[in-house]
Amino acid sequence: MRMRYRVHRLKVKMTEDARELERFLNGLEGEVVSIIPNVNSDRPGMFSYVDFLMIVEKLN
Repeated sequence: MRMRYRVHRLKVKMTEDARELERFLNGLEGEVVSIIPNVNSDRPGMFSYVDFLMIVEKLN
């Protein structure tokens, strides 16, 4: 049996989008395998932030 996956890209502001993330995750058809944050920084040594999440979903 061949496993099928879907990868989603969700743009987020970590301080504001908790409800949006919850809504998105609850709306998925399959099982969440991984959530990978894209950590970004404007300049090395400065404040880092997450600008989007990659969400891997395993489909049945």
